[in-house]
Amino acid sequence: MKKLTSLIVAAAFSLPVIANTVFVPPVPAIAGKAYYLTDFHSGETIASLNPDQRIEPASLTKLMTAYLTFKALKEKRLTLDQTLTVSQQGWKTEGSRMFLDPKVPAKVDDLIKGMIVQSGNDACVTLSEAIAGSEEVFAQLMTAEAKRLGMKDTNFQNSTGLPGDAHYTTAHDLGVLATSIIRDFPQFYQIYSMKSFTYNGITQPNRNLLLYRDPNVDGMKTGFTNSAGYNLIASSHRDGRRVVSVVVGTASPEARAVESSKLLNYGLQFFETPKLYEADKAVSEVSVYKGEDSKLAIGFNHNVYATVAKGQTSKLKADLTTMQPVIAPIKKGQTVGKLVVSLDGKVVHEEPVVALKDVAEGGFFSRLWDSIKLMLGW
Repeated sequence: MKKLTSLIVAAAFSLPVIANTVFVPPVPAIAGKAYYLTDFHSGETIASLNPDQRIEPASLTKLMTAYLTFKALKEKRLTLDQTLTVSQQGWKTEGSRMFLDPKVPAKVDDLIKGMIVQSGNDACVTLSEAIAGSEEVFAQLMTAEAKRLGMKDTNFQNSTGLPGDAHYTTAHDLGVLATSIIRDFPQFYQIYSMKSFTYNGITQPNRNLLLYRDPNVDGMKTGFTNSAGYNLIASSHRDGRRVVSVVVGTASPEARAVESSKLLNYGLQFFETPKLYEADKAVSEVSVYKGEDSKLAIGFNHNVYATVAKGQTSKLKADLTTMQPVIAPIKKGQTVGKLVVSLDGKVVHEEPVVALKDVAEGGFFSRLWDSIKLMLGW
């Protein structure tokens, strides 16, 4: 590995300087079994309690049902205008429902709103059967998708969140899932802010009380079973920042709203998330051997952020190392190094550094000459 420290630190020092350091109090006491608070843009954890402890997700499960539904829409395996008829299994599913009529097909668009706003178990089963043929197969797809997203300790048995011996997740994994929905399907995320939805002549309110109390909160989902307690995933945005909280195992609908509000406000009030680097903008260049080009621009394929206590941005240090030697052919997006951002000697963010363009393999004589240079250490 080769360091390019000076160039990257200079870029870090170009960040805005904030003169006054704001005191950061301890995380407020949260009356729940577990919680997890993350910054959406940086992906950094701001606060947590038992984030990797296995929990029963209850209706928070429906976030994955929604994720796979949105994916099916993106891949045109479903359309919003398509109509589906609830099966006997879906119609008889216990728990909350949107009151589908087995004799009346429902549009996918309505089923999605019924699943998200009304937490309809009948809607979940109907969508799962349309996508996978059966809820059992759909649950396998849910678990596979969870692994792909990096949810390391999650297993699904159904699309609804009804209790099951092998139906579990963690607060951390739910945070990963929530941020994935916001990132991957922003066009559907607005549904999570709907305060009510009417279907079959029945209007049901969104059970997320924060939607009515905090104008900065625009999602996401509640959950409850007797064994799981009252759960809430919530997202709040302010001044260009967004934080996502997961609170599980509280004692009441009021408690889950109050405890979630504490976490969200803590994250927004006492921390900041500066943008360190722009996507697709070169931060440096490295030498390339055996290629058509001798230099390669390197950077990041997405915007890079870090979350720190307010007033600490100017103290950030960044260090970039590259994997040496860099030998063609190189593909755009290929990892060629690593960025480490630290504050007072503590790592606060790590990010792979990638090639910003392709570099094809060079001709015979240029490859031969570069082989000699490599052998001699030139």
